[in-house]
Amino acid sequence: MITVAADGSGDFIRIQDAIDQVTGAPGVEHIVISIKKGIYPEKLHLVRPNVSLIGESVETTIITYGDYANKEFPNGELYHTFHSYTAFIGADDVTVEGLTFENTAGKGEDVGQALAAYVDGDRVSFRHCRFLGHQDTLFTGPLPPKPRDRATFGGPRDGVPPRPVRQYYERCYIQGDVDFIFGSATAVFLHCDIVSSGSGWVTAASTPEGVPYGYVFIGCRLTGEAAAETVGLGRPWRNEAHVAFLHCWLGPHVKRGGWDRWNEREPVEAVRFVEHGSTGPGARAGEREAWSRQLTAEQAAAYTVERVLAGRDGWHRAAGGAER
Repeated sequence: MITVAADGSGDFIRIQDAIDQVTGAPGVEHIVISIKKGIYPEKLHLVRPNVSLIGESVETTIITYGDYANKEFPNGELYHTFHSYTAFIGADDVTVEGLTFENTAGKGEDVGQALAAYVDGDRVSFRHCRFLGHQDTLFTGPLPPKPRDRATFGGPRDGVPPRPVRQYYERCYIQGDVDFIFGSATAVFLHCDIVSSGSGWVTAASTPEGVPYGYVFIGCRLTGEAAAETVGLGRPWRNEAHVAFLHCWLGPHVKRGGWDRWNEREPVEAVRFVEHGSTGPGARAGEREAWSRQLTAEQAAAYTVERVLAGRDGWHRAAGGAER
C-alpha cells in the first residue's frame, strides 16, 4: 500500500506522484493508494488498471481544481468540455472510496462546462464519494461517436473508438445544475444524494444504440436549492438515451413533466426515460411527458444491480467483483 499525505507524513505529498509511481507497474497487480485527509489542489490522470484510491474521509479528503471549457491553452485554443476535468479516470477495475472530487471554476453561464470527474473505464466503482460542480459535474464515458457542434471533442479520449463500460456509484453525493450527470456509460447509482444547485437537468445520457441499460438510479434522493419545478430528470444527449429512476424520492424542484427533449428538432421515439415507485413532491406520475413511461412492478423488477452491471463477465460490484 502507498500512502499519500498532504502534511508530508506519507510516501508522497501529491496524489498524482503516487499514481505516476505505479503507472509502470504490471497491470495485473492490484495496488492500493491510501490518501490521508487534506486538500489536494491537483488535476489527476489515472490510466493504470487495478488501482484503489481510498480516502480517509469524504468530508476531509478533497481533490480540487478549477479548469473550465472557456479557458484557453497558451496557443489560444479553448479547453472545451473534456479538458476541464479535475480527475480523469481512464482505466478498468478501479475502486474509489471516501474522496471528494471538486471543480471550483463556477457556473456554466460564466465559465462553460467544468467537470469534477471524467470517468471512462469499465468495472469502475465509487463508494461514499462526492462530486461537486455546476454544469457537467460528472462525465461517465465513453464519448459518443462524433460531436454535434464541432469537428472534435477534445480531451484525453478524443478519437478513441467507444466501447461499452460499466460503473457503480454507491451512497455518493453528486451536485450540479445543468446536465450534471452525463455520458454513455451503463451506470448504477444506488442510494445516492443527487443535489441540484440551480435550474437545469440532472442527466444527459448518450446511451449507445443497442445497449440495454444506461443510467439506473435506485433508492436515490433528489434534493437541492433549485426553485420549484425548474429541474428536469433528464434530456437525451443522444437519441437512444436510457435513464431509469426506481424508488427514488423527488423534491419539489423536479418539473411536473419530469423530462425534456434535447431540442424540438430531435426525435424521441427511441428515448427510454422511465420511472417506477417515485415518491416525494416531485413524483407526479400522471403528469409526465407522454413519451416517457411508468414501469410496472414486473418491468421494474428487471432493474437489479446484478443484471444491469453483469455484461459478459458477470461483474457485480456490490458483490465484490466479476465471477471468472
